[in-house]
Amino acid sequence: MSGETIAFIFARGGSSMAGKNLRPLLGRSLLARAVSAAKAVGRIDRVVVSTDDAAIAQAAQEAGAEVPFRRPAELATDHAPEWLAWRHAIQWARSGGANFTRFVSVPTTAPLREPGDIARCLDAFETGLWDVVLTVRPAERSPYFNMVHLDSAGAAHLATKPDRPIAGRQGAPVLYDVTTVAYVAAPEFVMRADAIFAGRVGAVIVPKERAIDIDDEWDLAAAEAYLRRMETTR
Repeated sequence: MSGETIAFIFARGGSSMAGKNLRPLLGRSLLARAVSAAKAVGRIDRVVVSTDDAAIAQAAQEAGAEVPFRRPAELATDHAPEWLAWRHAIQWARSGGANFTRFVSVPTTAPLREPGDIARCLDAFETGLWDVVLTVRPAERSPYFNMVHLDSAGAAHLATKPDRPIAGRQGAPVLYDVTTVAYVAAPEFVMRADAIFAGRVGAVIVPKERAIDIDDEWDLAAAEAYLRRMETTR
């Protein structure tokens, strides 16, 4: 497939976890780890960081990424859909006249990914079967078996009622959690669609140990504990 592949890292200054994108994990920030993973994929031509924050922009450049534009403030709020930030980045790339055919998003929140995980997403996308490829991991809970909602009286009901009673987790349909390891999409799809699942969506399965998603302090501690354990077992 011809054309340029650009990896974008979307790292806004605000977050429910203060300073998350620059938080260190064994001496390297989540941002630096994302930049490093993207740059290690040979088929990626450019690594660009989209941010509204001066400190993140400086750290991104120090990590080896480009920061050729600033994300508008209205696209960096807690309620702004990241899909719109994707569109803004694509518009920037197109305005520069690049022959841009593969959009890659490498979120900072999956620091245990390997470059090969991103490469496998590119492989799946390049089959031509999908508008967008995302990463998933085997789900630990199932709406058919051990996920419930509570009604107004406080009674628990299965989130999704199965066609027949399910005696154990192994009998439930196989499900997957979407992860933030990587996304690959056709730029024209992002520009015309309103959301990922408006198109043909492919998935690459990533093992649990590489799919942790940093949302809070517990997640960061778990990632650090895993990396320390891996260091001691080498």
